Amino acid sequence: MTIFDHRRSGVLLHISSLPGPHGSGDFGPGALHFIDWLHAAGQRVWQVLPLTPIGPGHSPYQSVSAFAGNPLLVALEPLVDQGWLAPPELPPGGFPSAQVNFDAVGPWRMAQLHAAAAGFFARATAADRGSFAAWCETQAHWLADYALFMAIEAAHAGQPWWDWGGGLARREPAALAAACIARADDIAFWQFVQWCFAAQWDVVRAYAQRRSVALLGDLPIFIAHHSADCWARPDLYRLDEAFQPTAVAGVPPDFFSATGQRWGNPLYRWERMATDGYAWWIARVRHALTQADGVRIDHFRGFAACWEIPADCATAIGGCWVPGPGRALFDALERALGAPLPIVAEDLGVITEDVEALRDGCGFPGMRILQFAFGDDARNAFLPHNYTPHTVAYSGTHDNDTTRGWWHSASDHERRSAGLLLNCDEANAAWAMVHALSASVAQLVVFPMQDVLGLGSEARMNIPGTMGGTNWRWRLEWHAVGAAPAERLRALGIISGRTCDETAVAVALVH
Repeated sequence: MTIFDHRRSGVLLHISSLPGPHGSGDFGPGALHFIDWLHAAGQRVWQVLPLTPIGPGHSPYQSVSAFAGNPLLVALEPLVDQGWLAPPELPPGGFPSAQVNFDAVGPWRMAQLHAAAAGFFARATAADRGSFAAWCETQAHWLADYALFMAIEAAHAGQPWWDWGGGLARREPAALAAACIARADDIAFWQFVQWCFAAQWDVVRAYAQRRSVALLGDLPIFIAHHSADCWARPDLYRLDEAFQPTAVAGVPPDFFSATGQRWGNPLYRWERMATDGYAWWIARVRHALTQADGVRIDHFRGFAACWEIPADCATAIGGCWVPGPGRALFDALERALGAPLPIVAEDLGVITEDVEALRDGCGFPGMRILQFAFGDDARNAFLPHNYTPHTVAYSGTHDNDTTRGWWHSASDHERRSAGLLLNCDEANAAWAMVHALSASVAQLVVFPMQDVLGLGSEARMNIPGTMGGTNWRWRLEWHAVGAAPAERLRALGIISGRTCDETAVAVALVH
């Protein structure tokens, strides 16, 4: 049984978007308060974006590790409570509450983590030291390479790993051994941060379970070229002798971009991964499922076939489709992790029959985006009357504009179609979509928090194919929420059979 087997509704909000005093959302009191809010609103799923460290452009989809947690999500309050960190002093004027100022927040929070690590190694109890050592041992299969990678990167002022000299890029044993000795303190710091991340997320997850809220994670299909994973196992990626990609990942021209998207991620050598039974993928998915009750795999179609772009092409136009591992990978995952796998297949974009066959053959629900529904075709798969129960439906995702913003940029025809079908206008389009999704047969429906609040394009999380700007910066402010959205969501969940509370149902029907 998975979280997709019963009617549920939930909210999409990334951890970094939570309120809090330290410049960005984290695993502190704000996360627990949001779980309380979800519970009060009758929402049974909290969907987040990848929890891994952010990369270029502050994107969580370009991380230095497929296994590590984002250090900026580590809450400072528990470190103060443990006695490892003095109550942090905010910069003059504090941090903005409506957006994450990564340039200011990142260095400040990392300085607090360095201070906490120093406090831990100076003052930790024997029990805490034992817990830390035991955790490091159980996670050594990824933690050892990650911590060493981060320590060496710092020593090389952020240079990419393929430019590291002294035998480090080629992982010569003598060079690695020397680095482990020279960078022992830095290695211990990165291990400490990851231990704190894991311990704090375990607290959040346990609290969510007590409040009957399931966590839905997010797993990017590809990894970054500059990453501990690629450095540790370059043989698993299509790299040349200088460790440069011979081809990179992306998507062809589509709704989001006329020239497609050139992501730049190295492509997997699937045939090499198959020789050890896809052990790296098994470890990765197992790790993800220790952090969440289910996981959305981004760009699922890449497992059937991915868009291969020659490395010397500046855009994605020159790419072509090449086969992926297909069912063999997911058969290996099921043998290792059990079935059914609690996976959502992100099946948006150019979807062909082979992708649908792989998704359906694996038994994974696909995604439906209501913003994509309003054209001339009554058979449009994104229209609610065409959903199937084994579906996860959204008004929009982190890559879409908010529904209110979408209304402004939509064509006149789209607005007329949406207005007729949903009986809405700009002012209530977001809630009209929430109502339509709730009434659909989709087992799971998810609403971006921005749509629950009826916000405009200023609250958009990401514009695909772009970097910088306001991408990934939006934050929730509690004073803008009020009581009404939770009350309305709960009542809607009761009427649509997505909130299992017989007493509440009786009260709602009486009133």
